[in-house]
Amino acid sequence: MMFLALVFQLANSIKDPPNFMWGTATASYQVEGAYQEDGRAWSIWDQFAHTPGKTYNGDTGDVADDNYHRYNEDIGLMTALGLKYYRMSLSWSRILPTGELPVNQAGIDHYNQVFNALLANGIVPLVTLYHWDLPLALDQQYGGWLNFSMATYFQLYADTVFAAFGDRIQNWLTFNEPLTFCVQGYSDGGIHAPGRCSPPTCAAGNSSTEPYLCGHSVLLAHSAAVNLYRQKYQAQQKGRIGITLNTDFGVPYSSSSDDKAAAERNMEWQCSWFADPIFFGDYPPSMKTAVGSRLPQFTPDQSKALLGTWDFYGLNHYTSKYIQNRPIPNPSDGWNDDQGTTVTPYGPDGQPIGPPADSSWLFVVPEGIYKILKWISERYYYPPIFITENGVDVPGESSMSLADALNDTFRVNFYSGYIDNVMRAVSEGVDVRAYFAWSLMDNFEWADGYNKRFGLHYVDYNDNLKRYQKQSAIWYGNRIKGQ
Repeated sequence: MMFLALVFQLANSIKDPPNFMWGTATASYQVEGAYQEDGRAWSIWDQFAHTPGKTYNGDTGDVADDNYHRYNEDIGLMTALGLKYYRMSLSWSRILPTGELPVNQAGIDHYNQVFNALLANGIVPLVTLYHWDLPLALDQQYGGWLNFSMATYFQLYADTVFAAFGDRIQNWLTFNEPLTFCVQGYSDGGIHAPGRCSPPTCAAGNSSTEPYLCGHSVLLAHSAAVNLYRQKYQAQQKGRIGITLNTDFGVPYSSSSDDKAAAERNMEWQCSWFADPIFFGDYPPSMKTAVGSRLPQFTPDQSKALLGTWDFYGLNHYTSKYIQNRPIPNPSDGWNDDQGTTVTPYGPDGQPIGPPADSSWLFVVPEGIYKILKWISERYYYPPIFITENGVDVPGESSMSLADALNDTFRVNFYSGYIDNVMRAVSEGVDVRAYFAWSLMDNFEWADGYNKRFGLHYVDYNDNLKRYQKQSAIWYGNRIKGQ
């Protein structure tokens, strides 16, 4: 009991950093709707969601939360909690419908209205350029992220956005979770757009090469956008730019040296695949050795252009897993096989690593966020870190009554434990400057459709998309206010 009291006292003695950015997050395709209004063209996720069998119950983002029309209402949700920051993404095909010129002025006008409304309410936007919704025309005409020329189109898009909005936007992210859209879009059964993997599971694709082509293309595009911003806009607009990467923490399955090495490789395959080129100029040695000629190479000029293309490190983190060493199969089926690991939420004793959430991949392990923050800081020499997503879906929430769903103690406990561990890392010298809860409200959760709920606010999909505060929203608002 004395030990628990000491831990409680220590947690309460850790103070939030000054000027800390507390906020919530959403993404364009997940909340906006208005999928064919005001000149917006289809993205790869419109096509994917409209393909039978790709999403739960055939759900699409056609309407989503109707944030396109109800953004003022949703800003009201934020102001009610005292939030001062909001992470959102732009729909590329709303601004450049074909991914190329001409610009759709109606798209520019819409986001101008959103940004102006946020700022008028004292809320600072953090804007993600790409949150998975590539204009369909770029995928159909050029092969999307499999074509390294996407860097040119992404730079044009970024240039358009910086010119239109950069006078008011001080915080930019180029990409959200390239690990997810490169692996799940081009491997892993093609469970995300554009739905490619090796036949016969998918109609077309190559799981052993295409995730790496996608990742390489994304890094070249990131470099092109950041260097454009620095050369043309940053001195005048005085903003910051980075990328956000998702990483689970890997816990060795046993105390063996093989399992410890496997856990390290697993985090390199998740995080360092993208972070090493940005911080060090090249892929991690473990990936270059294992993947060989299937991993594209940077030219000396590309490596130089990538190096240092960050003003902060964006981290999305949700869960931790046990990692066990295993031989790399021959032939390898790509990213999952190449790292030579078995990833499991269940330990040697058969018990889960933490309480299961609603999503099959998510288990509640609060200490994992502390450990991954320490790991990133030590590997990349303590950069400023923005936690751009962290959240949980409550088991069975979609089938609960409204009253039960709003009483989301499970989510409150998740946030309490994870945020305490963030501040623990801060107390040990990790430079965390922002925390964005995922998500402001329930929304379209990709292949899971509307069957999973991560929101601080409940959205009633059967009653005109009414929004309701959950207990977690009230708790989070009070936490930010220091109550």
